[in-house]
Amino acid sequence: MNNVTEFILLGLTQNTELQKISFVVFLIVYLVTLVGNSLIVINISTSRALGSPMYFFLSHLSLIDICCSLSMTPKMLADSLSPRKTISFSGCMTQVFAEHLFGAAEIILLTVMAYDRYVAIRRPLRYAIVMNRQACGLLVRVAWDGGFVHATIQILFTVWLPFCGPNVIDQFVCDLNPLLKLVCMDTHVLGLFVAANSGFICLLNFVLLMGSYVIILYTLKSHSLETRCKALSTCVSHITVVIFFFVPCIFVYLRPVATFSIDKAAAVFYTMITPILNPLIYTLRNAE
Repeated sequence: MNNVTEFILLGLTQNTELQKISFVVFLIVYLVTLVGNSLIVINISTSRALGSPMYFFLSHLSLIDICCSLSMTPKMLADSLSPRKTISFSGCMTQVFAEHLFGAAEIILLTVMAYDRYVAIRRPLRYAIVMNRQACGLLVRVAWDGGFVHATIQILFTVWLPFCGPNVIDQFVCDLNPLLKLVCMDTHVLGLFVAANSGFICLLNFVLLMGSYVIILYTLKSHSLETRCKALSTCVSHITVVIFFFVPCIFVYLRPVATFSIDKAAAVFYTMITPILNPLIYTLRNAE
């Protein structure tokens, strides 16, 4: 039985002055994220010089980050200036769905981008054949479809849970672990499901990604200095984004149902900091 029609979000902080400061800071981050990623999508879509698979994947990564920011940040900014921070039950479920849709799609796409760099460096003569337009389109579709399937599983699992009493979420967005603490039933098995469906997927992809980059960097020993520098610059950009995105996700989801004060900082990283890294890291480190 579900007696809860809305949830109360405690936000990042209860301090009024810090709320105003956080509003200004995250408003700037939000605007830079939207403008920067939008410019990436527009430039890659309109420039023939940026027609390689790497830039095709980057444009979709920026699109995912735009969608993620639009689904999360406006509510947080509005709550920063509101004395009562509430969200309807359906609104909360929508946030959970959006978070896992775009999060899973980004995880898969980052893996695809690592595979693209692996083929480009390890099999340069076959790169154009392997990463043709049809293959790139299929890989992007797999990323979006995979994110949709993962998010659908999560929301179908969450929406039927019995919320009987407390409705206060100590977070600035709706997320699985804080929600599971409000469920009026034993959540041990539910926590294992979350760890398997979210945490283990993050960990597995993180290990695969880091392993692929280790192989790539090892392969560079036999290449020219110019090739090594160019490939190293690209790989460092990718690895930076991977670490900032995956480490907080693994910390939050690969553990029993529990909430810690540091969870808010982790959520800030994968909902607001990672989306702004694309225009800052990928473009500033790339002469093209």
